[in-house]
Amino acid sequence: MTPALEPLRRIAAYAVAADPHGRVLLVRASTRSGTPGVWSLPGGAVDHGEDPNHTVVRETAAETGLSVAVTGLRDVLADMRSLPHRGVTIHTDRLIYEVSVRGGNLIDRVGQPTDIARWHTLEEAQELRLRPFTAAALGLPAASADLRPEEVPDFPSFYAYPGPDGLHRAQRFAAYAIATDPHDRLLLTRIAPGYPGEGCWHLPGGGTDYGEQPGPALIRELVEETGQEGRLVELLGVASHRDAASLGPEGYPIDWHGVRAFYRVLVDAPTEVTVKDVGGSTSEACWMALKDVAALPADRLTEVTAEALQAAGLL
Repeated sequence: MTPALEPLRRIAAYAVAADPHGRVLLVRASTRSGTPGVWSLPGGAVDHGEDPNHTVVRETAAETGLSVAVTGLRDVLADMRSLPHRGVTIHTDRLIYEVSVRGGNLIDRVGQPTDIARWHTLEEAQELRLRPFTAAALGLPAASADLRPEEVPDFPSFYAYPGPDGLHRAQRFAAYAIATDPHDRLLLTRIAPGYPGEGCWHLPGGGTDYGEQPGPALIRELVEETGQEGRLVELLGVASHRDAASLGPEGYPIDWHGVRAFYRVLVDAPTEVTVKDVGGSTSEACWMALKDVAALPADRLTEVTAEALQAAGLL
């Protein structure tokens, strides 16, 4: 049995890089890590307030010696991993980016969590011990399994902790839907009074639960917030936003960092919109014609909503 471990949560970003020969770049975990000898994509944790695009460039340079540029978003995954030697279980939301190499030289690292970086063909990679998320990102069977908790630990949906400046901090991963129906209408929600952005129109969705994949979490949120049954079509992008002194129902300023994945969702059989999560951050929801959405003043849309609609070509 896995012992009781402290639950932690983090967001991380990783690079899928290919060379002219079609080989992929992998890094090996050292004896300082919880899985020595296991290979993974280069990358690591997103610092508070950091854009994940910058994270993947920074972490890849540190772990491999190569300078890369982000060329696209490949996938968003989540997993749980127990580390008994550290006394923790970690849920990680992993953003997988495609990158191109701008230059540099591969380096070996002594005394670091990863020690070497090498290029491998997919056939060679399949014979390695791979972290499950790396195998999934490359379309390969997982050669090694992370230790997982028998049960999903309890973890609050909102968690703030004191930062080095004395201000509370919160970093949260969420999934949102650009949900349309056969009548070319967009599903929108309005932020309730007392929450940041109150009165603005927002996309349906919200923070994912501990142990939850972003896609299923979004479909769950869609039902809870609007009563609509939808199906995922595609991942459109990721937005990162920091509000250094967000003020919400907690009643005190919080240095807030939100990382949000947004997806295109189709609601094939729209019904009357019903906000089922009464008393939460959503005060109302409705279907709105796309032309009416485009006519809304910019200050009536949340930042992530405007960014997502632009990415989808709807604004």
